[in-house]
Amino acid sequence: MAQVQASPIELYYWPTPNGWKIAIMLEECGLPYEVKLVNIGKGDQFKPDFLAISPNNKIPAIIDPDGPDGRPLSVFESGAILQYLGRKTGQFYPADERGRVEVDQWLFWQMGGLGPMAGQAHHFRTYAPEKIPYAIERYTNEVHRLYGVMNTRLKDRDYLAGAYSIADMACLGWSKLWERQGQHIEEFPHLKAWLARVLARPAVQRGLAVNAEERAKSDISKDKDAQAVLFGQRARP
Repeated sequence: MAQVQASPIELYYWPTPNGWKIAIMLEECGLPYEVKLVNIGKGDQFKPDFLAISPNNKIPAIIDPDGPDGRPLSVFESGAILQYLGRKTGQFYPADERGRVEVDQWLFWQMGGLGPMAGQAHHFRTYAPEKIPYAIERYTNEVHRLYGVMNTRLKDRDYLAGAYSIADMACLGWSKLWERQGQHIEEFPHLKAWLARVLARPAVQRGLAVNAEERAKSDISKDKDAQAVLFGQRARP
């Protein structure tokens, strides 16, 4: 059942693993939202209006016009946004403390481990101007270890933290890019089955489709100007 929301949530977004998390959650919760594209290859993330919402110059971020006490609220950091939307709607984030801790530990595991390590694997395997064997091996191996952690966890359960939750949404975007991380999904049969299970959800499919054409037409591996923006942490000239 859709959450009653007088005005749509503003989603500051680009189709990346972190952006997908929030598009998926909004679709799962049935919340109305309006996409505000932040082209991270062109430096939109450095614009003052966006920095006022997301001071770390990273997507995603949201503005909820119907925040606490009816006043607007902006939130940055994908994990914090997932938790906020879970509390707001009462969906995909348990209300009881034991259940919430179960979800939180896997959410923070993704935020502190899977996401950063997979991101570094992407960088050194695909984008780095020179191939550094130690860095490639270091991050590819660490992602392999983390996939093993997920595979073991999913051996006797359908989802990471009991019922389907924001923890699964957080981990999906990175896990589905296993090829880019130098992994072989057949080594992780329980993770593979979980991926298929989550990807089959209609709301997940809708979330992943949000502005998918922007991702399809941009190839950062060949766009040196975009790389200078993303990895040099400066606006595009």
